[in-house]
This record gives sequence, C-alpha cells and structure tokens, in this order.
Amino acid sequence: MSEDKTKAAKALQGVKGMNDMLPADAPLWEMFEDAARSMLRAYGYQQIRTPIVEHTQLFVRGIGEVTDIVEKEMYSFTDALNGENLTLRPEGTAAAVRSTIEHNLLYDGPKRLWYTGPMFRHERPQRGRYRQFHQLGAEALGFAGPDVDAEIILMCQRLWDDLGLVGVRLELNSLGQAHERAAHREELIKYLEGFQDILDEDSKRRLYTNPLRVLDTKNPALQEMAANAPKLIDFLGEESLAHFEGVQRILKANNIPFKINPRLVRGLDYYNLTVFEWITDKLGAQGTIAGGGRYDPLIQQMGGKPAPACGWAMGIERIIELLREEKLQPEAAGCDVYMVHQGEAAALQSMIAAERLRDAGLNVVMHATPDGKSGSFKSQMKRADGSGAAFAVIIGEDETAAGTAQVKQLRSGNAAEGGPQTSVPAGELVEFVIGAMVDAIEAEEELEDDEQ
Repeated sequence: MSEDKTKAAKALQGVKGMNDMLPADAPLWEMFEDAARSMLRAYGYQQIRTPIVEHTQLFVRGIGEVTDIVEKEMYSFTDALNGENLTLRPEGTAAAVRSTIEHNLLYDGPKRLWYTGPMFRHERPQRGRYRQFHQLGAEALGFAGPDVDAEIILMCQRLWDDLGLVGVRLELNSLGQAHERAAHREELIKYLEGFQDILDEDSKRRLYTNPLRVLDTKNPALQEMAANAPKLIDFLGEESLAHFEGVQRILKANNIPFKINPRLVRGLDYYNLTVFEWITDKLGAQGTIAGGGRYDPLIQQMGGKPAPACGWAMGIERIIELLREEKLQPEAAGCDVYMVHQGEAAALQSMIAAERLRDAGLNVVMHATPDGKSGSFKSQMKRADGSGAAFAVIIGEDETAAGTAQVKQLRSGNAAEGGPQTSVPAGELVEFVIGAMVDAIEAEEELEDDEQ
C-alpha cells in the first residue's frame, strides 16, 4: 500500500483540546448536572440558552478589547456567505446579556437566569483547561444590593456541599466604581513604571491598557512587586466600601469563610464592585474552579437600558477533575431488567414484554449481539449479571409455548447461581417485577438498619 493510501486509511482523531465525554465519564457529569439543576431551582433561577456562534463585536464590546480572551484566545472567522465577523463564544455572560437586551427580558422586573454549554478558547491544552470546555453560569440581572452578591456566592457553597467537595476556598475583593479605579489606575501605572526592568512581556503589554491585570501575574519573579503595589481597596469611597461590607456581613452570618485578596481582579473588563473566586490546591496551576462578581455597567455598555447585574461561571471540566481527585465518582447506573431470550418467537415476546416494562417506568436492556444471534442462556446470563440489572426476565421456547416468563433476581449472589427464580404468567409480569423490586429495596433497607 502506498504512503498516501496508508495516511488515508488512518483513523481520524478529534481536534486537540476538544475532548469526547465517554460513557464511563457520564455518571460523574450527570451527578454534577443533577446537583447543579437542583441548586439553581432552590434559588429561583430560570434557564436561558444562547447560540454557540455570536457576532465578534459582542465579545469585543462586552469582554474588553485588551483582554487576553479577545486579543489571543477567540475562535473568530468571517462568514463566507455574507461577510459577517463571527466568533465561537468564549464565555456566557455577554451572550446572556445580549439576549436579555434583545428580548427585553427586564421589562417586567429583575431576572435570575442560568445557562450551561460548551465555550471555546484557543489556548494551550492542559489539565482542566481545554479549547472546547463547558461552563455553568448564573446571572442575576436588575438587582443592585449586596444581598444578591452574597446570594450568588452562597449558591456556589451549596453546590460544593451537595457534591461533597471539601477544601474549596473563597477569595473576595472589590473593584469599586469606575472613577475609583481610574484614581487607582493612575497611581498603579506610576508604581509599575518603576519596575519596567523586571516586567515580563505580558506585564509590559498590559501596563498602559489593563494595569490591574499586571497584579494578577503568575510570574514568581513579580510576586513581591505585585504584593507591594497600591491597593485598589484604599481608593474606594464610602458607598463602595459599604457595599463590600454588606456582602461580607451576609457571608459571615452564614458561616462562609473567605479571604480578602486585594490582587483579585478577574480577567474581564466588565466587572465592578464585588469580585470573587473559588480556588482549590488539588488541580495544580489551574486552581480556580469558579469565579464572578458584579458587572453593573455591562448592560448599558451593550446598548440596553442601565441595569445592575452580577453573576458567576464555573468550569465543569475542572470540577469533574476535582470530583475525581476527591474520589467522589458515583457508581455507573445499571438497568432494572435485562431481557434474556432464545429463539425467534421468544425474541418477539421479549420485545413485547420489554415495552410493557418500560411503560411502567423501568429501565430495560434487550440482549443483542453483533452477529444478531442470541447466544447460549449461560452467556446471556453472564451479560445480564454484568449489566447491573436487578432482575433478568428469561423467555425461551418453553416459556413462549406456556405464555410465561422466568424472573430471576440477580443482585443476590450472581446471575448463574444466586437469587430466586420464579415462573410468572406473561400477563402478570409487570406487576410481579415491580413487586419484587419493592421487596428487594425494603429487604436492603432492613439489612442496613440492622447493621447500624
């Protein structure tokens, strides 16, 4: 075979940094998603879904032209049909605000919204950081008080508790208002100009465009310089300080520990007042698993009527990694019933029985093989045991002729040996299986009570 044909025959692979979620990973994702939906319902948040592709200008205007995302990380392209400049969304807030403005969602009062889905950033793939990644986000639009800032932080804590995560710490800061940041910015630039000989290229690039981000540097050589820089909190006025103190008061009242980090600025231009991050030490350099804050100017900045807003987003892949690190992997969900059959007539009766069991709300797997042959009862029972099913329903030629089915309990011992087996009339199969499942659950609960 020629080299060209060998290359053509090679199996295609996914794009680097854009990963598959495989069936073995599904229980962990489902555990996170179920906990997140339950938490969001508890706080009265409603789901919003926006397109994956938006106009590039949405993110330039919303996120900030001199941010890393807009300058280096966005997947942008020109639509070949109409010449529009489009971008795969790198984050969810700008799109949620765009939709809120476009559909006038605030006309009848404030809104609590949430979203989830894939985001895209062109960066070097590493643990917890991918080119296609998934976020869960919540946005509280139209609320001005520190109570809602505190609420969105409390939401995250409740989710960590529901998932069983420990060792996730909260860091807080306040960015104040625009005029306060301007006064701090002037002093900060003067301070940083005295260190131009040690600033790295990123810091020099940000010095006059986004000097706050210089303080967020991860460069070890710049840590002392950043630590001694003028602190924004020293420039905050009475109202900004009162807002920040209000947030802290509610968190303390709810026993939420936190650390004030004066260097915490977040990476997007739209924030003001409260900003926060949830951080873990268990994921290496990618320790931030969630972050957010208040962004009151954004709605007006994007063409809407002025309205306050705050919110957060969390990287789902990072949380999944943390759940694995803390060994919180749930068991894969098995089916309730596995259908074992042999013979054409038995296969047909099994299909009918499986549909009736599903009508009753049970999860049922029909035995099938790649070659279309049913295989021996022994091999099928081995598959039944491996499926995690509580019961096997067995229909062969004898059962088909007699209008019956055999029901075998699988979780007592193994499919080949353990558990009782009962012959049941076909018309009573559903009722019998449901009754047997209830009995098995009650017996397991009694055993747990005895052990305690």
